[in-house]
Amino acid sequence: MSELLTRNFCIIAHVDHGKTTLSDRLLEYTNTVSQRNLTAQHLDAMDLEKERGITIKMHPVVMNYPAKDGNIYKLHLTDTPGHVDFSYEVSRSLAAVEGVLLLIDAAQGVEAQTVANAHLAFAQGLKVIPVINKIDLPSANLELCVKQLEDILTIPGEEAILASGKSGIGIEEILEAVIARIPPPRWTEYPTQRALVFDSKDDSYRGVISYARVFSGTVKAGEMMMLMSTGQRAEVKEVGVFRPAMEKVAFLGPGDVGYVITNIKNTDEIKIGDTITHANKPADDMLPGYKEIHPMVYCGLYPLESNDYEKLKVALGKLRLNDSALIYQSETSVALGFGFRCGFLGLLHMEVLQERIRREYDVDIISTYPSVVYKVKIHAGDEMEVDNPVNLPDPASIAEISEPTIKAALHIPNEFMGDILTLVVEKRGRCDHTDTLDGARVMLTCTLPLNEILVDFNDRLKSITRGYGSMDYELSDYQPSDLVKMDILVNGDPVDAFSSIVHRSKAEGQGRALCEKLAAIIPPQMFKIAVQAAIGGKIIARDNVREMRKDVTAKCYGGDISRKRKLLDKQKEGKKKMKQIGKVSIPPDAFIKVLRTGN
Repeated sequence: MSELLTRNFCIIAHVDHGKTTLSDRLLEYTNTVSQRNLTAQHLDAMDLEKERGITIKMHPVVMNYPAKDGNIYKLHLTDTPGHVDFSYEVSRSLAAVEGVLLLIDAAQGVEAQTVANAHLAFAQGLKVIPVINKIDLPSANLELCVKQLEDILTIPGEEAILASGKSGIGIEEILEAVIARIPPPRWTEYPTQRALVFDSKDDSYRGVISYARVFSGTVKAGEMMMLMSTGQRAEVKEVGVFRPAMEKVAFLGPGDVGYVITNIKNTDEIKIGDTITHANKPADDMLPGYKEIHPMVYCGLYPLESNDYEKLKVALGKLRLNDSALIYQSETSVALGFGFRCGFLGLLHMEVLQERIRREYDVDIISTYPSVVYKVKIHAGDEMEVDNPVNLPDPASIAEISEPTIKAALHIPNEFMGDILTLVVEKRGRCDHTDTLDGARVMLTCTLPLNEILVDFNDRLKSITRGYGSMDYELSDYQPSDLVKMDILVNGDPVDAFSSIVHRSKAEGQGRALCEKLAAIIPPQMFKIAVQAAIGGKIIARDNVREMRKDVTAKCYGGDISRKRKLLDKQKEGKKKMKQIGKVSIPPDAFIKVLRTGN
């Protein structure tokens, strides 16, 4: 049976441990992509991925490999991202495979995301093949890597394959290990057709293209299929595989990974994690999908040109199709007009999606300061969730505000432990315990408020540890905290775009910095303007916008001083009257400058 000669696997690792480079060598060795057409980071389709040197979306590809046992095997490989913000892409890839290659950088050893991704694979019962990559680096320490593999991940050291994705060492051993150690496709004996939708994308000409892993039965063009979660029926127009470009085939059989194009045109109608089955002979049980993903970071996205609101709405709808972690709803701001409140998994996720909106959909956008979801208890006994500071109820009615915390695992060299603990305390966190990984590295398990790590925590961790520190985190519970809403007032009027929820101990410093920045950016006005930070009715920081001043005494040559005083007093009265009735118009570029440098 063909499914006995099929293997499904993906590559998982920490950031920059060489997943995509190893994928390039596997494509080259199996002659899936000819030497002439092969490019570096071949599976990374987005310009953004190549520029940043990171994988953002998972990339499936099918390879044919003539093994030493004389059989030709069909290998389905999925390259996955390594950054913590895209771990949901990894979990979706794992649901569509039977085994994984776990890459470890020979120079850096086991890092935070290595451990997190390995546990994801163990939890799904997948076969894990450890690969020590980059063994040709001068700083490679194979003995340490094998010891960490045994001590931290409890995988026997003799199972590890030594390889180099750059120079092609160990590629044949990896392919033979995939065939020998990873089992054939599972659940193929199920009596009816079942396929898992693990990703999808929007095509302006062909509608929604779903990426699917077939577990049992076959999917052919011309058949009627059904999505089990909604009961939606559709006709299959075309099926195919990735080599790595899309290639049409007659059918997808058990164990195959490919794409399915139907007559569904609306991006909202197909959910990632859904099960496709035959409309006339539907399956009784859905395939296990994915746990629901909850965004951790929220911010407002607004088009720079108000006419681009509809374009932004379409862009978010299409991005939502193949990024189930993105959520959005429309909102309005007095300062910025109509826009959307969007939820993301983290700051890199937010940055990448904003950049994709600018590049792929040609919409210039501005984002408000990122915030998290707070739980607010009212004196009346009700509890509400607040993701936008504007929606925070009156302080007099609030009994308690709780903020989300994270459990972070920080892998750092021993000598930086004191500086990192200082950083954790500065961010209102605490270190729960420390584990010695080996003679040179420790792992700190810390509890930190999510709000504090949003902007610069990872950058400062890398800076302090000279690039050798790494972090993985997961959401923990909510904890009560002394949080307040800080408003920014310009000439006495609050500006909603700059409102934020901050810890009381940090409010004054943040308020002063924001006032200084705004006062410098707002153009000079005809009268003195105060930019103030306030908590409730109490002003905690203030700065002044420069005022334009005409030299009314320029024409007075000599003479009595009282002539000059009279002109100056007249000017003073005029400015006083102007201040009472005048309005300050803050230009849009002032918002852009402050919000873009708000970090």
